[in-house]
Amino acid sequence: MQVEIVALMASPIHAFEGRPSDGPRPDPEPPGRASVEVRAGLGVVGDRYFGHPAHRRASVTLIAVESLEAVAAELGVPAFDPVLARRTVVLRGADVDGLAGEFTLGGVRFRAHRPANPCAWMDQALAPGAFRALRRRGGIRCAPLTSGVLRLGPTTLDRGE
Repeated sequence: MQVEIVALMASPIHAFEGRPSDGPRPDPEPPGRASVEVRAGLGVVGDRYFGHPAHRRASVTLIAVESLEAVAAELGVPAFDPVLARRTVVLRGADVDGLAGEFTLGGVRFRAHRPANPCAWMDQALAPGAFRALRRRGGIRCAPLTSGVLRLGPTTLDRGE
């Protein structure tokens, strides 16, 4: 199926540490990318979760931009910059929350493992109420099974069905 990668994110730091009321830590460089290099079993090169054993099954996160747009509309706020959700890949045109098992995105094979549940930081990063509004549509956490490069723009998603 044809989809579009509308945002890619890789950050060497975890911006959401401490109390949400204190605000996120500033990134040393802008986290949005035009492309990201994905390595099998390790994650995204340059990302804070790259190669960390505790995150191997969740080193890459995906979310549907439609979920972010729906939340913004429900909360009555302008559309969010999709990078603010801090998911590795933001897609348009796919039911990301419905992905299960293995799938291929832009030539890179992944295995979906579990939901990427939102945290209380979403109320600070996006808008008050976003944490609750993103429940059951916060995306998925997955592990890369093959290596490759993902780029902004049109690509394909093969669910392997």
